[in-house]
Amino acid sequence: MKRLLLLRHAKSAWPEGVEDHERPLGNRGRRDAPRMGAYIAASRLQPDFALVSSARRTQETWGLVELALAGPCPFRTVPSIYEAEPEAILTAIREAPEESERLLVIGHNPGFENLATLLALDGDADALARLRTKYPTAGLAVITFDVARWENVAPGAGRLESFVTPKTLV
Repeated sequence: MKRLLLLRHAKSAWPEGVEDHERPLGNRGRRDAPRMGAYIAASRLQPDFALVSSARRTQETWGLVELALAGPCPFRTVPSIYEAEPEAILTAIREAPEESERLLVIGHNPGFENLATLLALDGDADALARLRTKYPTAGLAVITFDVARWENVAPGAGRLESFVTPKTLV
């Protein structure tokens, strides 16, 4: 079984004159990213590999999440998931190291919301409803697949275990 963690980057700032790709995290993002990392660690969702968009805000989110994890996690920067359509993100997932069982992907909306709803047609009813309503910054969808290889992940084959946002954390 494979477990996919789709984490939308934390809240970014909008500094004047800065290109979208280079936008940093804002104050709320710098607060929320470590909280989500701590949630991942406390929930025993420790990833064994991560794929991270090349955008500055996703790289900064990863840096803060990684510090809160239970241990080190190898990662790869994947430029193709920056502002990507669901199919491009799914391609990156299918190319993840096969030995990884829990894969964390950090990227952007609307690609993440569209991908999560495409992959998980079943699961926790409340989580599915919240996911389909809004996928806020630092939102985390946890989707399981009854497959042995990432290349076999397919639309509709996942089960949404949970959908957590900074506002839903106690």
